[in-house]
Amino acid sequence: MDHIFIIGGILFFMFFVVSFVFQKIRLPSLLAYIFLGIGLSGLLIGPELRVLDEISRTGIVLLFFLLGLHFPLNRLVGISRRIWKAGVMDLALNFGVSILIALYFGFDLIFALIMGGVAYASSSAMTINLLEETNRMSSPEGEFKMALLIFEDLAAPVIVSVLVGLSVTGRITAGGLAVTFGLVVFMTVAAILIAYYLFRKVDLFIQRYITMDFMPLFAVSIAFIFAGIAEYLELSKLLGAFLAGVMLSETGTSREFDRMIEPVKNLFMPFFFFWFGTSIDLGAGRLEPLALAVLILWGLIAKMIVGLWGGRIYGLTWKGSLRAAFSLGQRGEFSVVIAALAATTLRLFLGIYISVTAIIGVYLFRMAPSLAEKIGPVFTRRKKRKTQ
Repeated sequence: MDHIFIIGGILFFMFFVVSFVFQKIRLPSLLAYIFLGIGLSGLLIGPELRVLDEISRTGIVLLFFLLGLHFPLNRLVGISRRIWKAGVMDLALNFGVSILIALYFGFDLIFALIMGGVAYASSSAMTINLLEETNRMSSPEGEFKMALLIFEDLAAPVIVSVLVGLSVTGRITAGGLAVTFGLVVFMTVAAILIAYYLFRKVDLFIQRYITMDFMPLFAVSIAFIFAGIAEYLELSKLLGAFLAGVMLSETGTSREFDRMIEPVKNLFMPFFFFWFGTSIDLGAGRLEPLALAVLILWGLIAKMIVGLWGGRIYGLTWKGSLRAAFSLGQRGEFSVVIAALAATTLRLFLGIYISVTAIIGVYLFRMAPSLAEKIGPVFTRRKKRKTQ
């Protein structure tokens, strides 16, 4: 590609401008990158798009690697015990029912599964930023939302791997599903064994040299190797990167590695959302307005149900559960990752779904405290009537 530095510099500057503008109007930056990609898609040719695709893969692999760094084995077990009921409810309502709705409107099974994956996970990045912005991170519902996000973060790589396996074969069979799940279990067990028997034993070496400039090379090499192994097994490279992060987290140096890799990830991640935007064809995209409206409405309602009843199961008050109910609708980075597996003609449909739920979700999140104050007394009165 000619003039790569000029083109790269212009793209970085554009990312800066649109991100700044969207932050000013209090919308997530990832939507800015997607919209920019849609706007510039006609100006990019084949070789340039291939370069963008390769760069975007680096960013998303590093995202899942950093995610895995936050989950040492003992933390995974502890979180699962507390949140599993709400997590299963979330999976059933958002993943399962969204699949059924897509099938009802005549979409094929593979797209319905992708639609379920897109609808499943709330945006971790948006939710964490909004919790910090509104000073609700340390609140009881903040803890519940973080635990639910962690459950989703654990389920998302597995869902992506299964969908990648299905997209490779182009069809769904019981044998194919069994093989895919078997490979996922194999990689997960192998990663746990390596974490327990290898990385726990080299923690002194890593801690001794953690400040040296060659340690980021070590961390990224582990992430890329396991991403490559997963891809070789026709699983998602993101599952491999996530498991690599889990393994390194056992060394007790997660924070140090996070500080090293986070700036690199932030440079590459906009390219992924931008590339996704360039893959959306406004002219040839399949758009089913009624199906889209129903799925968006259900996507928001289902998250409210999970926040309300899941929050109560978790131990929140009615007001705390209501605040959680209005704070989970925004879809983001994981939804875009899964949407990228769909056929090009269906990415417009998914792109609109993600954009609308993100915008409405952010708005509801900021309104959640006042909405809970208005609606909370209704639930409290009902509870008092039942006890009388």
